[in-house]
Amino acid sequence: MHKYAFYTPAELKPAGWMRRQLEIQADGLSGALDLVWRDVRDSAWIGGEAEGWERVPYWLDGFIPLAYLLDDEDKKKRAKKYIDAILDRQCADGWICPCTEEERAEYDIWAVFLISKVLLVWYDCSGDARALDAVYRALKNTYELLLEDKVTIKTWGKFRTFEAMIAIERLYEINAEEWLLALTRILRERGADYTQLTEDWKRPINHWRLETHIVNIVMALKSEAVRYRLLGEEYTDEAETLWQVLEKYNGTSVGTFTGDECLSGISPIQGTELCSVVELMYSAETLFSRTGDVKWADRLERAAFNALPATITEDMWAHQYDQMSNQIETVPFPGKSLFRTNGPGSHIFGLEPHFGCCTANFNQGWPKLALSAFMHTEDTIVNVTPIPAILDCEMSGVGVKITTDTLYPFRNSVRYNVSADAPVSFKLKLRVPSWSKSAKIDGAEACVCDDFVTLEREWCGTESFTLEFEREVELCTLANELYFVKYGPLTFSLPIEGKWYPVEYERKGVERKQPYCDWHVYRRGEYAYGFDSSSFTVRECEGDGKPFSHSAPLLEIDARLCPINWEMADGYRNVPAANPADRRAIGEAEVHTLVPYGCTSLRMTELPFVEKQPL
Repeated sequence: MHKYAFYTPAELKPAGWMRRQLEIQADGLSGALDLVWRDVRDSAWIGGEAEGWERVPYWLDGFIPLAYLLDDEDKKKRAKKYIDAILDRQCADGWICPCTEEERAEYDIWAVFLISKVLLVWYDCSGDARALDAVYRALKNTYELLLEDKVTIKTWGKFRTFEAMIAIERLYEINAEEWLLALTRILRERGADYTQLTEDWKRPINHWRLETHIVNIVMALKSEAVRYRLLGEEYTDEAETLWQVLEKYNGTSVGTFTGDECLSGISPIQGTELCSVVELMYSAETLFSRTGDVKWADRLERAAFNALPATITEDMWAHQYDQMSNQIETVPFPGKSLFRTNGPGSHIFGLEPHFGCCTANFNQGWPKLALSAFMHTEDTIVNVTPIPAILDCEMSGVGVKITTDTLYPFRNSVRYNVSADAPVSFKLKLRVPSWSKSAKIDGAEACVCDDFVTLEREWCGTESFTLEFEREVELCTLANELYFVKYGPLTFSLPIEGKWYPVEYERKGVERKQPYCDWHVYRRGEYAYGFDSSSFTVRECEGDGKPFSHSAPLLEIDARLCPINWEMADGYRNVPAANPADRRAIGEAEVHTLVPYGCTSLRMTELPFVEKQPL
């Protein structure tokens, strides 16, 4: 099986709309959390009194590559301040987390796994060798403490042991010490076995459990991929087995899974936690890099281009904890929460609309996608997802530069420019998404094998060519008798006009004020429609410079919709029922404009086909 390596930000830079998206992120909440949010600003990780577990590592996991991808010197310095503080506080025996020696036995060592991964992100971005030494010492200390039963693998750590294997694998590649394999075996034996949990995923219950926690589960998709080489196992595609159960019983119209916070079925009004979106993306990126299986790149794109932008405001100063496919208001539910295991305000946009994990963790989404544009082996460069990027690397000691000029996924073509400083032979593999009916290079039919166009030759000078995809509008359904429109990797929704009201306040020493206040969004448009026809018209638009603009999307689809009676969910006045009780048209069909799901805050995505009234 292939194993592709990631490039570093020194080699791979964002361009075009991808760079613009990262700039928006840098100017938003991601770029300011250490200034405005107590759990990062005053964290115990840097000697403060605030949270000293997962939130600073989560934030750094996205903030560090964001700073280096944009070459932002101020943000690099701010990231280094945190890394310096963490490394300076590492104990002589290697313990790295901010707690006393007496507290270690009760400390959830999930944070050890997470900070080890983050320090490798810092090393890849900065080249700071201290990070490698710190990870080595931290994991060696963990191994020794586990052997002595001075720490235990429990709660979150038990369900995320595989996260440590990402760092273990890197260390083993550098220095193949036996204790690293022994630690891997301990983690494997004491961690949760997700293959034994899938029966519990088939029927959602209103009960919070680690076994059905959506973030744990999407993280676990990569479990086998990061351990099988270390343990000398045969790869069985365990992730696909888990995926099929998740998709059948908890799938969404954007390729994610419901989980608010635990698995919630296939209803379009159940929520999907934001942490699960970015962790699903990271699992897909990791699975592709370890297996070379293109289905993970397809799945990565669906989550990245739909669910991620839709659950964060355009300026990226506020986010939801839970998003819904059919979401007509984001106002706290009166009384009982609609969500199975989350509170009544989990779907509002804000600084910390429920738990603060998503506030810190959403930051990794876009930067890691940018770093997944290209991957490589010794003799191959693979374009994993054709977002705009600039790759400046070496192949066989020769400088090679590849740029991708594109508005993909809003357009169907990618312009490649490949330059080599001297004659050099290598394979350039261009992924063709599974939905593409064909692929052409400069207008001629391309040879597609295993979902790649492979160009193997001696490269010299500069060569330019255009790869074109062919896609059609698809009308898809889940197992709920509702339908949604899909065009390539993009899902389309009927946008609903909303009125945004800022809510400013302070709670537990955390201030919410514009632009990072809470926002209540009230519906100002109609929502009750069904599809009248399966014929659609696609329209490419100019846009306004924001990749996922709400007011000027780059792509629109015209659809014929009929009004229907669609009641509110029982007990609520701002949530449509999961399914309309009556699918009969109550008016004439009209043309309505659908936009990419990621360009909406309020929307109806899953609709029925209308039943015509008899004459």
